[in-house]
Amino acid sequence: MKTRGFLSTLFAIMVLCALQLTISTAPAASGSGAYSAQLISPTVGQVLHPGQQVMVEWKHVLPNIPLAGCESEAWLSLDGGSTFMWITFLTPTSTSFLWTVPNTPTNAAVLDIRFGCDLHYYPESYAPQPASTFVIAKS
Repeated sequence: MKTRGFLSTLFAIMVLCALQLTISTAPAASGSGAYSAQLISPTVGQVLHPGQQVMVEWKHVLPNIPLAGCESEAWLSLDGGSTFMWITFLTPTSTSFLWTVPNTPTNAAVLDIRFGCDLHYYPESYAPQPASTFVIAKS
């Protein structure tokens, strides 16, 4: 009897976890599609040097909405994606920008290409790229 109760409880917990995962991964704006981005450059493991000019490039899927009042932003993490600092504002259709690598040595640099619109029309959506961790060398 104890085994049956344990298995029933375990099953209920699994169903609740699956439901929570479904809710938390739903598109930001219902019916308009979800934003996503995939970094092309810099590549995983690439070593960048302070002061170096690098073309940051990505491909993205924008939601099917009017883009007036929307923007993209680039953010940098030096700790593998735990915390981020703002780099630049971009137009919503931008897929690249020229970046001067800062003098912030790390073996765990991660970029996040964000998208969002004013007035809660489409909330800010994050697209961190932890699978494309790169290095910023010491100067």
